[in-house]
Amino acid sequence: MFEVKDLRFTYPKNAEETIKGISFSIKEGEIFGFLGPSGAGKSTTQKILIKLLDHISGEIMFNGQNIKDYGSDFYEDIGVSFEMPIHFSKMTAMENIDFFLQLYKRNNDVESLMKRVGLWEHKDKMVGEYSKGMKIRLNVVRALLNSPKMLFLDEPTNGLDPTNAMILKDMIREFKQQGGTVFLTSHIMSDVEQLCDRVAFVVDGEIKEIDSPRNLKLKYGKRSMALEYKTPEGTVKREFPMDGIGQNDEFLSLLKTKEIETLHSGETTLEDIFIHVTGVGLKNE
Repeated sequence: MFEVKDLRFTYPKNAEETIKGISFSIKEGEIFGFLGPSGAGKSTTQKILIKLLDHISGEIMFNGQNIKDYGSDFYEDIGVSFEMPIHFSKMTAMENIDFFLQLYKRNNDVESLMKRVGLWEHKDKMVGEYSKGMKIRLNVVRALLNSPKMLFLDEPTNGLDPTNAMILKDMIREFKQQGGTVFLTSHIMSDVEQLCDRVAFVVDGEIKEIDSPRNLKLKYGKRSMALEYKTPEGTVKREFPMDGIGQNDEFLSLLKTKEIETLHSGETTLEDIFIHVTGVGLKNE
């Protein structure tokens, strides 16, 4: 869906490049996570991909065509949910929706979307009276108004309770199942792990890693198996190498003879990988 080659960008008043020659592709029908610490270049990259920033160096192809060659028709296939919801606060939710519907040739089923995110009964309320979570949900509805092929989501569940966050994640999965493609930025690693097919870690305008969450866990994880078992004196924890675990007599004996409380591999978390790859929290150590 997107092919980005040697992308570079410098803000007019800056001496240093914000984006420093990054290259990546986003496959049609995948959820692509773009992760990194604050100031790494995530939002700048998103703004470039949705044509809010120009004067770039490098090449960006969207659906087989150079992004520079697109006119306003580009936005017929693009949906965007920014991190900070922006609405007309002195208009109702439906007045907001009706305004944006007029911008597109193709319209989605608004009632269905509003009911899905729990806003249909509040459709005639002024958006200024909405809570932060309601504004975020309305933001996602607006991003889907034109039945886009490509969806950009910036921190889509930030500020939502677990129930509404799960509703939005289900909608994102369904969007993918229907052939849609998603560019996702988030600091909530559990969302990333649940949703993304591949992730890229960007640091100081450069991409340090691109792979699936599973492959990254295998790469950065520890090949071991840890178990905890009960004894009269208390709980004992033991750890064994993963290699040859099926022939490890001591490990097998513990499984057969002890009351096992926990058993898990040395798989790392995306939070740990994020810290390792980006250096966040490690720079002063």
